[in-house]
Amino acid sequence: MSSRVRLTTAQALIRFLSVQYSERDGRRQRFFAGVFGIFGHGNVAGIGQALDQMSDRIRYYQCRNEQAMVHTAAAFARMSNRTRTLACTTSIGPGATNMVTGAAGATINRLPVLLLPGDIFASRVPAPVLQQLESGYTQDVSVNDCFRPVSRYWDRICRPEQLLTALPEAMRVLTSPAETGAVTLSMPQDTQTEAFEYPVALFDERDWSIQRPRGDAAALARAAEAIRASRIPLIVAGGGVLYAHATDALRAFADAHGIPVAETQAGKGALPYDHPLSLGAMGATGTFAANRVAADADLVLGVGTRFSDFTTASRTAFRDPGVTFVNVTFPVSAGVSGSYRISPEHHGSVAVA
Repeated sequence: MSSRVRLTTAQALIRFLSVQYSERDGRRQRFFAGVFGIFGHGNVAGIGQALDQMSDRIRYYQCRNEQAMVHTAAAFARMSNRTRTLACTTSIGPGATNMVTGAAGATINRLPVLLLPGDIFASRVPAPVLQQLESGYTQDVSVNDCFRPVSRYWDRICRPEQLLTALPEAMRVLTSPAETGAVTLSMPQDTQTEAFEYPVALFDERDWSIQRPRGDAAALARAAEAIRASRIPLIVAGGGVLYAHATDALRAFADAHGIPVAETQAGKGALPYDHPLSLGAMGATGTFAANRVAADADLVLGVGTRFSDFTTASRTAFRDPGVTFVNVTFPVSAGVSGSYRISPEHHGSVAVA
């Protein structure tokens, strides 16, 4: 029994969050900088109590609006280059659904946030409860099912032992550069207060390494050949440049080869605004210079961008029929790294994923 500790589900959850760390390029830091919370029926007796008891382990920040706290957590994650974030907990009902818009924004922009909405009673005995929205055709649906399509990972914790598999999976998604976004763990009110003998090892400090995979040599050669053969190349820099701390590498590459750089909304600041090769914003909300060069470009080197509708002006920004796309979409720093593949979206182009 010495290898186990008896905790409520909520206590185990908060204790686990307090010992998660991210590591990249030798820098280690706590992944969760704290917990935002608005309490009521659904989370006050579970997560609320756990946060109060473990205030020395993880900090609680009082909030006044559920949607605002998710937006704030996403903004914090972005400014931390996705190596840190905050968790957000709410009561059930409208308090939970107020977070849906923030979850959608975080998932669309691949920003890690952890959402912990209170949920209906797993036992179903004390139901309905205040502000609980009901379904007329099933008792297995709550308002928290609204988070399914806007979350990268979604789970409902109906038994204490389900944390053993749900929490590591949630962390895997939150720390994945490719899959990150909103992670939602719906927490039924009664399950939060149920006790379980958890393995002590679950609460050991854990480092989640954010890796930099090396690129495929053959694809690198094809990409370099395509760039050398171009006459009017253009670099489109996205948020991945910032998240990967690759701004210096981007500037050095642009300077060395004299290639102009346009930025996406998420990539703003990838190159200083007054740099002679900076064209400013790209696409539907872009500058005249950036879009004029894009229309004439015979090669577009995308770095850390998904070429979304705003960036491509709904696929109308690049009008040269012979344009080739070389896309670096996985976080890279200096030199050449990442994994390469032929893009299915553009015939004959080379992509770096």
